[in-house]
Amino acid sequence: MVHGITIEICAGSFTDALTAERFPVDRIELNSALELGGLTPSLHTFLSAKANCTKRIICMVRPRPAGFVYSLQETEIMFRDAEEFLDHGADGIVFGFLNPDHTVEKTLTSRMVSLIHRFKAEAVFHKAFDETPDPFQAMQDLVDCGVDRVLTSGQKPDVPQGAELIHSLIHQDGDRIQILPGGGVNEHNIAAVLKETGTAQIHFSTKTSLQDCGSYFAVSAAKINAILTAMKPVADLNGRHEQLSGEDIEMLDQEPYEEAISPAGMDDDRDH
Repeated sequence: MVHGITIEICAGSFTDALTAERFPVDRIELNSALELGGLTPSLHTFLSAKANCTKRIICMVRPRPAGFVYSLQETEIMFRDAEEFLDHGADGIVFGFLNPDHTVEKTLTSRMVSLIHRFKAEAVFHKAFDETPDPFQAMQDLVDCGVDRVLTSGQKPDVPQGAELIHSLIHQDGDRIQILPGGGVNEHNIAAVLKETGTAQIHFSTKTSLQDCGSYFAVSAAKINAILTAMKPVADLNGRHEQLSGEDIEMLDQEPYEEAISPAGMDDDRDH
């Protein structure tokens, strides 16, 4: 926690987790394929991150891109993946189940929450929440299911556009369930996001696009630092050189990611 704001970094690889580890953040949401909105990471990616990071690690369990209405086969794989992560020490699981009408699938959600809580870990419902037709009913359903936290951009493409709904949800339900704003958060809007939502926690990925016979997303150390610095007017953060060691400052100066950004439109921070 940095001056009262809990910070979660969305990582898409072991390398991303190592980048996040070097900053004063609280949690890492570990995924694969950030360019697809975040999918289930491999077990060995998680084990490597767990062995090398001190932050709490929340594992994404999402077997494919697109929607959140899953077949029986997909559902069973999700539960097996979740149990394996938990058995190896995951601090939480982020997941989402919807019905065909996009309401919360309460039976599967309750079952997943029970599994996660059996391991004394956190149950996090991801941005499938933003597809629900009635956010206040959906939030009640998630409270009924025992979910600990909900990731949301306020049912809009990004948090700045959804700030009003997020503020309302925090005001109405924040004492019953954690509400985590995430999606489209960057150094240019972070101060306004914190003020307008009233949130005490924030999620961002600081994705930048790299090239290797095609483009892929990776977490940028320079972008993490830029957001933390931009939080200063609201969260009273110290500047970069007071946050980081000399070794970390040198890392920012030499980081190759900033020279590998592909065409405009790829540096997006909208994740599940």
